[in-house]
Amino acid sequence: MSVEPEEPVVEEARKDAPESGKSPGKEPVVEEERGGAGVPDSFQRLWTPHRMAYIKGENKPSGAGAEDGCPFCEIPKMTDEEGLIVARGASVYAVLNLYPYNSGHLMVVPYRHVADYTELDAAEYTELAELTRSALTALRKASGAHGFNVGMNLGQVAGAGIAAHLHQHVVPRWGGDTNFMPVVGRTRVLPQLLRETRQILADAWPQA
Repeated sequence: MSVEPEEPVVEEARKDAPESGKSPGKEPVVEEERGGAGVPDSFQRLWTPHRMAYIKGENKPSGAGAEDGCPFCEIPKMTDEEGLIVARGASVYAVLNLYPYNSGHLMVVPYRHVADYTELDAAEYTELAELTRSALTALRKASGAHGFNVGMNLGQVAGAGIAAHLHQHVVPRWGGDTNFMPVVGRTRVLPQLLRETRQILADAWPQA
C-alpha cells in the first residue's frame, strides 16, 4: 500500500551550452528551453506522477460496502510493513496515511466496516481513544511534535476521502510547518519514506 518516491529526475543537457569553464553539453536545461509547444512563463514544474493514482481515485472503493474494495478492510490482512500498520489492537489499528499532510500523519481505524462514530460499540470507541492517546505519545517521543490536529471527517460532504469506513486522523504539527510550500506552492515536503516512519513510530509506541 505504500507509495515510494520517484527516482530523481536528471535534467537534460543542453547541446548548445556556451563555454563557461565546464565541458560542453553539461549545462542544465529548463522546461521552457526545450522548444516544445506552449508559451514560456516564470513557473517551474515539480513533477509528481505517482500522485495520479490518488487523483484518479484508483485506491478508493467502488462502493460503500466492505466487499467493494475498502482499503481499511484490506490493510489488516497485510503484514505491518506492507500495510504500513504502526500498531494493532483488539478492535482498532493505527496505520500511516499514504498521502500525508505531514510526516507521521497516521489514522486510527476500527477493523469493523462502519461509517459513523455512533455505530461503534463500547469496546471499539474505548480502544479508538486509547490508540489515539498512544499515537500522540509515540509521535511526541519519535519526532518532538509541537502540537497535533486530531479528528474525523464524517461523510463525504465533510471531506471524508473514504466515507464508508470511519477513521480518525492524527497529524503532528511543528512551528513553521505551514510555510509557502503548502500554502502557496500546494506541495507537501516529506523528509522521510513511509516505511522508515512506520518503523520509528512502531518502536516508539508505548507498551501496554
